[in-house]
Amino acid sequence: MSQKKIFLVFVAISTVSLLLHHGGHLSWTMEAFHLGCPALRSHPAPGLKPKHTNVAFLKTHKTASTTMQNLLFRFAERNNLTVALPVQACSHQFCYPRSFTSHFVHPHTLPPNIITSHMRFNKAEMQRLMPNDTIYVTILREPSSMFESLFSYYNQYCQSFKRVPNGSLEAFLEEPWHYYRPDEKDSMYARNTLTFDLGGDKDRPATDVAYARAFVAEVERVFSLVMIAEYFDESLVLLRHLLSWDLDDILYVKLNMRTPSSKRSLTPGLPTKIRAWNSLDARLYDHFNASLWRQLSALGPACVAREVRLLRRAQERLMRSCFGGRMPLLRSAAQIKNKDLRPWQPSGKVDIVGYDLPVNLSRGFSSLAQELCLKLIMPEVQYTRVLLRSQSIRYRRGFQLRPPQQSHPLQQPIRTVLPRHPQVQRSQPPPAAPGPASGTGSTSTSRPAAGTQGRTTRLGSSQTQAS
Repeated sequence: MSQKKIFLVFVAISTVSLLLHHGGHLSWTMEAFHLGCPALRSHPAPGLKPKHTNVAFLKTHKTASTTMQNLLFRFAERNNLTVALPVQACSHQFCYPRSFTSHFVHPHTLPPNIITSHMRFNKAEMQRLMPNDTIYVTILREPSSMFESLFSYYNQYCQSFKRVPNGSLEAFLEEPWHYYRPDEKDSMYARNTLTFDLGGDKDRPATDVAYARAFVAEVERVFSLVMIAEYFDESLVLLRHLLSWDLDDILYVKLNMRTPSSKRSLTPGLPTKIRAWNSLDARLYDHFNASLWRQLSALGPACVAREVRLLRRAQERLMRSCFGGRMPLLRSAAQIKNKDLRPWQPSGKVDIVGYDLPVNLSRGFSSLAQELCLKLIMPEVQYTRVLLRSQSIRYRRGFQLRPPQQSHPLQQPIRTVLPRHPQVQRSQPPPAAPGPASGTGSTSTSRPAAGTQGRTTRLGSSQTQAS
C-alpha cells in the first residue's frame, strides 16, 4: 500500500475516533459556524481567551441561587480553585443577616477564587477579600412569585409571617404594617429581601425615588451581570460569554424546589399589592430584566436560542447518564435513601424535593463519574460541608510545605463567638436543624421605619444596615 493510501486511512480512522469522542462538541462548533455565532469551545486552544476563575456570586433568597451555587461549586472543584466558605459558627451562610465581613470566612478557604454562599453584601469587605479582577454576579426574581415563595418557605421563622391568622398571604398584604416589625428577627424575609441582600435599606419609603434610583445605579456599577431567574438558561448564556467558559461549565440540575402542593396560586390583585409592598425589589427587577434582554439582543437572538437549545440537550444527556438512561424523578426527603442527598425541610408545611441516584449506578461507572453525578444533585448544606472538608485537607497539606511567614493577610484564628448585630439577630434556627436555606385594601409603602433617615446608597455600608 502506498504511503498516500496509508496516510488517508490514518486520517479516516482519526476522524472517526474524534467524532466518537468529541461528537457533541463538534456539533456545537458546526452549528455555531453556520449561524455565525461565537464558538462553543470545550478545550484550550491557542489565541482563545482563558477562563475567568475569580467570581463573586451574591446568592439571593428564593431565586434559583442554590442551583447556581452548585454550578459554581462544581466548577471550582474541576479547576482546583478555592471557594470561600463560612466559619463553623456561621453554619453554611456567612452569618446572614449580619453585614458580611472577612472575619466570617474560614481561614482554610483563603485566599479564595470564588465566593457564593448566602451573605448580606458589603462591597468594601468583599473587595478586601477577593482578587482585584473578580467579576461580580447576582440573580433576581420577579417580586410577586418570589414573595409567595418567601412567605411559604419562612412562615415558621419570620415573626411577621407567623403572626398572620391562618398563614394567609392575602391577610398579610391587606394590612402589612399590622404584622410587620422592621427591627425584629428575620424581618428581612418580609419586605424587599433582594434590596436587603444587596446591602440596601429595605425600609426606605417608596416615595424616596432618589434613593431607589441611586441604589439601582450602584448595583449596576458593581455587578457585571445580574441574572434573572425566569430566564435562567438565557442568563447562563450571558454568564458563559462574560467568563469565557465552556458550555460544559454551565450544566445544572434544578435544586431546592418545592412540591406543587407547597405553592400558592396568587389571586387577582395580589401581584400588584406584593410589588407595592416590595417597591424597591420591583424597581430592581424591572431595571435588570430590561438590561438582561438588551444584552441578549446584542449577542444575537439566533445565537442565544442556539446556545439555550444546546445547553438543554447537553443537560438531558448528562442527567440520563447519571440516572440510568432516564430523566430523574423528584422525590420527597423521606424517599431519598442517601442522607447526603436529602434536602433540608424548613417546616412541616413545605415540602422541598430532591433526587436519589440509582442503586446500580456503580456498574460501568468510574468513581469520578459517580462523584460528578452525586455532586450534581447534592443539596447546599451537605455540599458546603464536603467542600470545606476537602479544602481543609488541601490547606493542611499545603501548610506543611509553606514557609513560616507566607500566609494570606486575612488568615486568623477561627472565631467561635461572633459579635451581635445591633438590630438583627441570627436567622439560623436551633442547632438541631441546619437552618433555612435558599435556593423560587390598599397597601401603604410610605411609612418609614425607625432609624431609616439619612442613610446612603453604598452597597453594604454600615450606614445602610437595616434589620
